[in-house]
Amino acid sequence: MAERRLTRQDLVRRRRRSGFVGRRDEISTFRTNLGRNPEADDYQFLHHVHGIAGVGKTSLLRQWVAIADEHGAAAVHLADPVHSAVEAMAAISERLSRHELPMKRFDKRLAHYQQRLHEAQQALRAQPPQEESIGEQSSPPSLPRTIAAQVGLAGLGMVPVVGALAGAVDAAQVVEGAHRLSSAVGGRLRSPDDVRLLLDPVGVLTPVFLADLAELAERRPWVVLFIDVYERTGPALDAWLRDIAFTDVHGALAANVQIVLAGQGRLDTRFWGDWLDLVNDVSLDVFTEQEARALLALQGITVEQVVEVILHLSGRLPVLVHTLAQARPSDAGAVADPSGTAVERFLKWETDPARRTAALACALPLRFNEDVYRSVVPPEAVDQYPWVRGLAFVTDRAGQCRYHDVVRTPMLRLQRTQSPSRWQQDHTSLAELYRSWRVRCEEGLPEEDRWTDPLWRDYRCNETYHRLCADPRQALPDALEEITEACEHDGGAVRRWAQLLAQAAADTADEALTTWGNRLTSAPGQEASAAVGTLDVLLRHPGLPASGQLRARLVRGRAHRRAERYAQAHADFAAALTLAPDHAVAHVERALTYLLTGRPEQARADYTRAIELDPELDWAYVGRAQALRMQGHVAAALSDLDRALAIDPAYAAAHAERSLILWETQRRDEALRGMTRAAQYAPPGSWYRLAMLQFLGQLGRHTEVVKHTDGLLAETYLPSPHRSALLAYRGWALHCLGRDDEALPRLAQAAELAEAPPVAFARYGWVLWEADRLEEAEQSFSRALAMAPDHTWCLGGRGITRLYDGRVDEAIDDLARSFALQFALPASTAEERWARPLVALLREHRDTDRAALGAAIRLSAIVCVQQEWPGLARSVASVLLLRPSPRLLAGGVRLIRQVDDTVAGHSEDRHAWVMRLAGSVLRLIARHSPAETQPAPRQVRRTAPD
Repeated sequence: MAERRLTRQDLVRRRRRSGFVGRRDEISTFRTNLGRNPEADDYQFLHHVHGIAGVGKTSLLRQWVAIADEHGAAAVHLADPVHSAVEAMAAISERLSRHELPMKRFDKRLAHYQQRLHEAQQALRAQPPQEESIGEQSSPPSLPRTIAAQVGLAGLGMVPVVGALAGAVDAAQVVEGAHRLSSAVGGRLRSPDDVRLLLDPVGVLTPVFLADLAELAERRPWVVLFIDVYERTGPALDAWLRDIAFTDVHGALAANVQIVLAGQGRLDTRFWGDWLDLVNDVSLDVFTEQEARALLALQGITVEQVVEVILHLSGRLPVLVHTLAQARPSDAGAVADPSGTAVERFLKWETDPARRTAALACALPLRFNEDVYRSVVPPEAVDQYPWVRGLAFVTDRAGQCRYHDVVRTPMLRLQRTQSPSRWQQDHTSLAELYRSWRVRCEEGLPEEDRWTDPLWRDYRCNETYHRLCADPRQALPDALEEITEACEHDGGAVRRWAQLLAQAAADTADEALTTWGNRLTSAPGQEASAAVGTLDVLLRHPGLPASGQLRARLVRGRAHRRAERYAQAHADFAAALTLAPDHAVAHVERALTYLLTGRPEQARADYTRAIELDPELDWAYVGRAQALRMQGHVAAALSDLDRALAIDPAYAAAHAERSLILWETQRRDEALRGMTRAAQYAPPGSWYRLAMLQFLGQLGRHTEVVKHTDGLLAETYLPSPHRSALLAYRGWALHCLGRDDEALPRLAQAAELAEAPPVAFARYGWVLWEADRLEEAEQSFSRALAMAPDHTWCLGGRGITRLYDGRVDEAIDDLARSFALQFALPASTAEERWARPLVALLREHRDTDRAALGAAIRLSAIVCVQQEWPGLARSVASVLLLRPSPRLLAGGVRLIRQVDDTVAGHSEDRHAWVMRLAGSVLRLIARHSPAETQPAPRQVRRTAPD
């Protein structure tokens, strides 16, 4: 039987059952907009609904959600505040999954971020508590023990093959970048991608979020994102929403995605000013008298005198009209006294004393569930929880109830002014309730995980709020110190605590709280910079206790250092040491700043003082070892690293730093073993694995590189730059083994990945050149040089490619610059001495000795990125077997002799490396070539043995 069509009467009854009155224009406009083509000029994709509290913004949004559902849209309504863009994306993803529209790639990346954040917090708290003269009760400020991470792989830049001709120089840059960023997350270092994910989660996660959202938008006619309570959410989301709506900073927003914001105030012109002409502004005012009367009639209130009293008491504010109407007073006498308090207005018709008491008591907590309810109401009201939940001004979200602000505020004021002692007692009891829950939560939660645990953070937040309400003067210093603690974590935590203090200020009317609340909520900064702005405010005004000042100085100093604002960082650490001269961590912080600004002597003094204060501070030994290495005291540096490893044998950063020193002192096998141990002890995704592969490649152990990358590339998740570098190492190793048919696809993969490092493009360029794909080779070299302009190996490769393409002048320029950078000579000298003679030699013999010339260039490209050359004799012999002409051989020997003569007598490591390689090649040529091409005896004697 066919389904009966609805009649007009059916539609009227359905509309009445919804209980919604008014806002016809707003509803019609939204419905009409859903019928437009998203590409039309009159289509609105960003709506901003605003008006005072209680004006009906949320009710209107619910109607719009229903309309969106009718049109087949995937509608997401964020009704509770979120404190960061990451929280917003996570909430949207979770609600879309309820529509069977999962954001799989984003959820996976988000889970990885949360796991890395968890691990970072563990590392931050891994250090033993320090003895302090100030701030005994605060947890020690944390810094990565991996001080090696700040400058450690700069040591690779001192290794000749990396600092000069190395194809892997950019891998070293990736490693150094990871070191510089590592101070943000502490402890054991991760890959640069993980560090960036922790420091800029919005920048990393948003492109994935938008890509997934675009795919979901293809499956639904509309995706509508409703973001309510924007007066609370806006400070955290303004910049992010503006960027995803109007710019391509994070990627593209699908055309059929609509965004609806609802809050009390207008959009902040600092963020939206240039785009307000594209925003559909929906301003809500109180009900018209006609709308208010319609609502009262819908509730059965038609007696004129009663209607007039309700209109007067409510001021036609929708939430108050509905609240007063819900009691359904039968005569004017019930509302005859318009001078009653606001609370009496809300509860005027409720005569049950238990219910009235319960309603007042539930205004005290910020939010309440049944457990909180039972703790605050008298015994006679414990069974009235369902009634309280059903009140018109109560919003229930996932079991958490909260009063509308327009109702809660006067209820709080009434209780505070009627009985200050009872007010203090009630808030103290609530604070103790949340403290007991927090303590119970801590029993199964490691200290380093607390701030990242939502339940623990919620308990502590509410505990602090109620202590501030109970006794603002006594609780304020502790609350300010808690904010400094929050600054060690994400920007969302900072904003939440600032808003918490502002809320307590509003609810207590305390002057000091109000002042601090205004200061902190107006502190500049979004996401990563929120902490610095908040700390600036805390340190600028009196009121923060000494222990809080110490923590604030250390946290802000680290933030300045991460941003390379070294003067400000040094000032903060100096101030911290003025507060606590014997604070070991403060000495380490300042030492690291000295180290990063090239002052190893001062760094060494601070590290030494830190060790005197705490001989078990293993990361101080590692830092001092770096300072000693910079001063050339290798033996003393190794001794310090041995002490660090005696304290913690599994300390990955100490193994890595020791490995770098051993490598510089030519103890290659020991260095490789040390870096291998560092890779074993470090978490997955660590840069130590890349360093280990780089060492293997520089030793010419290409088969082992292939073997190791097999396992590493099989891992489920790898950051894109990390995977790209692994593919580049593998591809180059295959190339060195003569397996170019396998090497080229791997290097192509490496270059195609997002955020591929220069090493991927440089190595791909050389293999493309050998495959005679000159245009692609030049493009690849140029992409590498755009990221690393002084990459000498890459400049040489592009010069050779341009020469083979017939562009002689450009080839000379590239080769001259490469030689000038390599040997620290003026460009004109490098051009005259090497670039022009080399180009002339190659042009003369390119056609007649093509095979031998190509083999020689290929061999040169390989040996220039190695420190050791196993099989060099066989490789040179294989080139000579191609029978290069005597003139070509003589010209080549002449150029090698010039290089040998140029670097003779220089003590730099890179020159010693060049001499060793040149001497080895000259002797091998002398052994296998005609007499007229053999090098002079003095040159052979000067070079190092094979």
